[in-house]
Amino acid sequence: PLLGRFTYSSILGVLIFVFVFVCSGIAAEVAGYTDVAKRIIDLAVFGAARNRSYTRLADFTDTIGTRVSGSNNLDMGIKYMYNAMVKDGLDVHLEPVKIPHWVRGKESAQMLLPRTKSLAVLGLGSSVGTPPEGIKAEVLVVQSFEELKQRASEATGKIVVFNQPFVSYGKTVAYRAFGASEAAKVGAVATLIRSITPFSINSPHTGWQNYQDGVRRIPTACITVEDAELMWRIAQRGQQIVVQLNMEAKTLPDVGSFNTVAEIRGWQHPNQVVVLSGHLDSWDVGQGAMDDGGGAMISWEALSLIKDLGLRPRRTLRTILWTAEEQGGVGAQQYFSLHKGNMSNFDLVMESDLGTFTPVALQFTGSDAARKVMEEVVKLLAPINVTKLEDNGEGTDISPWMKVGVPGASLHTADSRYFWFHHSEGDTMSVQDPGDMDLCSAAWAVVAYVVADLQDMLPR
Repeated sequence: PLLGRFTYSSILGVLIFVFVFVCSGIAAEVAGYTDVAKRIIDLAVFGAARNRSYTRLADFTDTIGTRVSGSNNLDMGIKYMYNAMVKDGLDVHLEPVKIPHWVRGKESAQMLLPRTKSLAVLGLGSSVGTPPEGIKAEVLVVQSFEELKQRASEATGKIVVFNQPFVSYGKTVAYRAFGASEAAKVGAVATLIRSITPFSINSPHTGWQNYQDGVRRIPTACITVEDAELMWRIAQRGQQIVVQLNMEAKTLPDVGSFNTVAEIRGWQHPNQVVVLSGHLDSWDVGQGAMDDGGGAMISWEALSLIKDLGLRPRRTLRTILWTAEEQGGVGAQQYFSLHKGNMSNFDLVMESDLGTFTPVALQFTGSDAARKVMEEVVKLLAPINVTKLEDNGEGTDISPWMKVGVPGASLHTADSRYFWFHHSEGDTMSVQDPGDMDLCSAAWAVVAYVVADLQDMLPR
């Protein structure tokens, strides 16, 4: 009855007034961090911390090298980072997890007909090996799963070569992930997958692949774009192709490992947390500098910048260096299972795993009310021209949290070259730029600190 005294328009007017009032209050609160944000940016980009994240990454990757799940190198990398962050004055601990242990072993591929040619090859993670004598078989070249189905009668006893065009990583990676099982269903004895990359200089790209339950497991590896296209052209001429494939790949029992966690404890709400993260593991080629050494380093560097300035936010800042991300976010999933009971205390989860090139925007997933807050926060990055807030925060390791409603953010960089080097021997320090890493570190630190220090958590 009371509401009946008011018109719809008057109620709407009140709601709009309240919304504007709240938003203006948030804008004013966030704007109050302008000077702090400038101090963080100045320290990272122009001050004593300039080039520090790059130098740390170079020292780490040059010393440790690749860090594939289950390897001694990954163990050494975790110990290295634990000691380095303790020395940096952070509160550091390790959280145990169980992770896959796949071993590549020796591998080779050679085209025998219509001419002899060595093929650059990288076995795919979780692949089985060939028999000791290898597999010698005729090749069937297809360009899609649809073509494979249409030519299923030709696949029996053959090595299927997928020469699928690169559309985008998200779409094309299905061939790497499921190509072996799809080929096995029609009787193939092995698969060779065109590397998932838009650009190649005759370098294969590895990655994880998934066998389907109930389907025979056959060896699978990636070859270069050049070799896939070569065999496709030969096949189009109607010539027979024969390949010899040898792979020693095998999967050993899961092993113990750790997620590496460093914190600056909040002074008012220490149980409420803003997470910054990257993954410490890599593939067993290159140096793992870009994927994801850079993301791990800027997540450490953000805490260092805040500590160096003597800042301490209301809530805890927690950097997590995940393990076994490349095997499907194994370490992160176990972390989520362990901590999801405290879900309401996770304010924001952040992940950098698409390179630390020049930052161009922050990607965000959250409620409309939370987005309004984050739109104000990114305005503080005006000195480095990163004021755009995009949709869809992404990251294998933070996706479990975002799926249950925790706000998530990722760093969007000028990443047009990312998949040139991704999972290949080309992922080295030569890809990294110290100035770009400084900008990424500054953006990461400003966003994390401000969100952690606001009066209220981000609205769900």
